Amino acid sequence: MTAQAAAAGPTTAELEEQESRLQLTRFDNDDAWRLGCLLVEICRERSHPVAIDIRRGEQQLFHCALPGSSADNDAWIERKIRVVRRYGESSYLVGQRFRDKGASFEEKSRLDPDRFAAHGGAFPLRVVGVGVVGTVAVSGLPQTADHITVVEALERFLQGI
Repeated sequence: MTAQAAAAGPTTAELEEQESRLQLTRFDNDDAWRLGCLLVEICRERSHPVAIDIRRGEQQLFHCALPGSSADNDAWIERKIRVVRRYGESSYLVGQRFRDKGASFEEKSRLDPDRFAAHGGAFPLRVVGVGVVGTVAVSGLPQTADHITVVEALERFLQGI
């Protein structure tokens, strides 16, 4: 993705392609630890003030709050994860689908915006042949940067499996 495209954010087609491509062959507690540590490494290198969260189903397997993050980031993570669970797609893709229709998620979803946020940063952990088994989320940057950070980590993680 070019710098200009990154600034504008990925298109719906690009988001759908990411979700199709970034599927796991398995996902266990050790995988959550490795993915979480990779995200911490990426975010520390860039001094990103983020919170990171990885879950399988309802169980939180990894959480880290880097310097500069706050409890607000944890609240954003909860709201983004609820969107992934409800729609089975990344929080950014769900928000983009509403934007494509000229509407906002907050106005048109009929969901409580205090509980759901279709902002970038939460991504479904999808296992081939199984479906969505969990979520990985980052909060603390603008939504496009949160999303791109998660995608980069998943790409690197999948190269190492």
